[in-house]
Amino acid sequence: MKPEIKNLKKAAKRILKAIKGKERIIIYGDADMDGVSSAVILQEAVKDLGGNVADVYFPDRENEGYGVTEKGLNYLKKHSPALFITLDCGIGSFKEVEMANEMGFEVIIIDHHEVLEKLPKASIIVDPKQKGDKYPFKYFANVGLAFKLSEALLGRNMTESLRKSFLELTAMATIADMMPQTDDNEEMIIQGLKYIESSWRPGIQASFELKEFKGLTLLERVYKVNSLLNIRDVKNRLPAAYRLLTASSKSESQKLAKSLIKKGIEKKERVKKIIEEIEKRVFKKDEPIIFEGDAQWELSLLGVAASILIKSYKKPIFLYKRQKEESQGGIRAPSEFDVVEAMKTCSDFLITYGGHKQAAGFRLRNEDLDKFRECLIKHFK
Repeated sequence: MKPEIKNLKKAAKRILKAIKGKERIIIYGDADMDGVSSAVILQEAVKDLGGNVADVYFPDRENEGYGVTEKGLNYLKKHSPALFITLDCGIGSFKEVEMANEMGFEVIIIDHHEVLEKLPKASIIVDPKQKGDKYPFKYFANVGLAFKLSEALLGRNMTESLRKSFLELTAMATIADMMPQTDDNEEMIIQGLKYIESSWRPGIQASFELKEFKGLTLLERVYKVNSLLNIRDVKNRLPAAYRLLTASSKSESQKLAKSLIKKGIEKKERVKKIIEEIEKRVFKKDEPIIFEGDAQWELSLLGVAASILIKSYKKPIFLYKRQKEESQGGIRAPSEFDVVEAMKTCSDFLITYGGHKQAAGFRLRNEDLDKFRECLIKHFK
């Protein structure tokens, strides 16, 4: 018999207890396609069981950074006491989880990122990469964990239509998060893709029917829709992906999808400008990494720019947005590098960091930028 994902059943049990006891539940997800899809699945599963979702929160990376943030906690503390569930973030939020505990929240972390030197002081942690997790497959997108959690929560109450709609999101977000399409992921992707074209979600219908995507194969359309849903467009603290995936009318969805197409064209232009600026700067530099930042760059574009630059430079790319006292950055690296390991060796200079071996993020004080850069160069040499 296959071992279970550590603490998955324990988390499901605690959530069911909260539903039965009419406790407030807060869902706190990362604002990308993986985090948003995880939040939609968990919210719909909890609501289906009659639970009370008091709030769904996504940190705006541009204004408050990544992971569990102080700003987010201060906004949500009005709901305390509550069960506070993080999705696609939290494994590196040590200080913030302690703050949440002090505010009277009970924290459950559901995350798939690399585990750092220690674990946050949460009540329950589900992360296949933590010590003692015997489940053989380690490379879920967070949405895969959210789907398995919804199965454990709903059990026999999981209707066929609910299962199909969760699998559509799981397939799309696993592809969006560029997780290996093998083992459990492959199974969920194959099943989910079968249902997408007959989806009941108005947002998915509207996105897949866009005239710009006509004539493309299903998989090509999935990639296009995913990049559309990852465009930064926040209204009432909710990212476009969440608004589109939970929309109740097709006409509302069509309007939003069309506006995202327009924003996508503008985004391409802004990414292009960042890349041109970086190429000018690194023209005569011969270092094992690219480490560049600017106060004018948008944080949400840095991962995209870094992914494009990797193709030409074949080295780890660290890009950051410089703010008043701190800087926040995104990293991409070719498959033979492990940037989380690199940041562990340079963690003295960082406030927070985390992610995957080839895609991660960091936050640090501006006065530590040069020291961090030198430490990274030394590590990669």
